[in-house]
Amino acid sequence: MTENSNRIKITRRQAVNTLLFTTGLLASTEVTKVRGQEADTRSSDILPKSKVCVLTSQTVQGPYYFDPKLLRTDITEGKEGVPLKLLVQVIDTRGCTPIPRARVDVWHCDSLGLYSGYEGQGDDKATSTTGETFLRGTQITNTLGQVIFTTIYPGWYPERTPHIHLKVFLDQQTVLIAQLYLVDAISEYIYKNVRPYNTRTVERDTVNITDFGLRNSEGRDSFLNIKEEADYYLASIIIGVDRNARPTGEIPPGIDFQVIPKPTTPLVPGVSSTQ
Repeated sequence: MTENSNRIKITRRQAVNTLLFTTGLLASTEVTKVRGQEADTRSSDILPKSKVCVLTSQTVQGPYYFDPKLLRTDITEGKEGVPLKLLVQVIDTRGCTPIPRARVDVWHCDSLGLYSGYEGQGDDKATSTTGETFLRGTQITNTLGQVIFTTIYPGWYPERTPHIHLKVFLDQQTVLIAQLYLVDAISEYIYKNVRPYNTRTVERDTVNITDFGLRNSEGRDSFLNIKEEADYYLASIIIGVDRNARPTGEIPPGIDFQVIPKPTTPLVPGVSSTQ
């Protein structure tokens, strides 16, 4: 695939169909079904159950991490963009079992490629978001090892393909640092046709096949599986971690594992958090 081939004009439905075809991650496994939704999505696969053991590729943290100490589901803070729900399940690859009470941090840029909390951003390198915390947050996995974040589809910035950063902490140590990727077809459609993504005057210079981060991490296991709902996209992934892996750091202070109530609310309609 070349950069030019990514700029072929496609419809939104074609983009989604291409995405679903090319992100059949962990297909043919036993899956958790979503019930109580529209007929065309009622039997769609959301997440494989815990008998799937794939170790997620470790990658670099990147330059834009900080801990805003915000335990929350909705991380948008009013940012405009295509609504996205990010469903993550954390499993132990040695036992093929869900990991409850793991800390999951996510962060990503907004529709214009800006991260919160940093200077020197934007296409002109002159934008500051110091003091802001948009599109960052923390959650603790439920008994199925799952968390869900309400966010927006990430934008892009020079020399990187669109991605979402993720950290998983077990106890007080970082077990995994990952970057989650999206298939180019849907990204290209959104960036060309949806505001405010399409208000930028600079052409996107990097797609998945040319992204150094994706290439270096061999990150096929880090592609998000995306499903189109009526008014948002549902992106899901299983994150496989090794409890015996060498820690990469310590958990930032501010969120105490021991004082957080065990989650009991289902993350997705029909998917129990206690089964």
